[in-house]
Amino acid sequence: MELLERLNQDLKQAMKDKDKVRLSVVRMVKSATKNREIELGHPLSEEDILAVIQKELKQRKDSLQAFQDANRTDLITAVEEEIAVLEGYLPEPLSEDELRQIVSDVIVQVGAQSKADMGKVMGQLMPLVRGRADGKAVQQMVQSLLS
Repeated sequence: MELLERLNQDLKQAMKDKDKVRLSVVRMVKSATKNREIELGHPLSEEDILAVIQKELKQRKDSLQAFQDANRTDLITAVEEEIAVLEGYLPEPLSEDELRQIVSDVIVQVGAQSKADMGKVMGQLMPLVRGRADGKAVQQMVQSLLS
C-alpha cells in the first residue's frame, strides 16, 4: 500500500477510534507533506514522504532530549507516544552489519580512498539507506571505513 494512502486510512481510523495521539501525528505528517509538495511544486514520491516523516521524527527526538534535560515528565510521555506513531511509518531499520556491508559496497563502487571522497560516497549511499538508517550514523560509519 502506498504511504499516502496508508496515512489517509490511518487518519480515518484514528478519528473512529478517537485516538488523539495518532490523529494528531497523522494530521501533522499530512500537513507537512502537503507543505513540502507546495514547496517542490510537484506531487511527492514515496521517498519524499519518507523524508518528511524522518524530519518530523528527528524534531520529536530533539524535543524529547530537551524535555528530558528539563525533567518535564509530562511532555516526555506525549513525545514518546508521537515518536512511536512516526516510527510505525518508517521501513525496518538496517542492522549495523547490514549498514556496514552497504557502506563498504558503495565505497568500492565509487573507488573512494580517503575522507576526501566522502561526498561521493554519501551521495551514492543516502538514497540506498534513506528511511532505514540515521544520517549521522551513516556518516560516522563512512568516516570510520575511509580512515
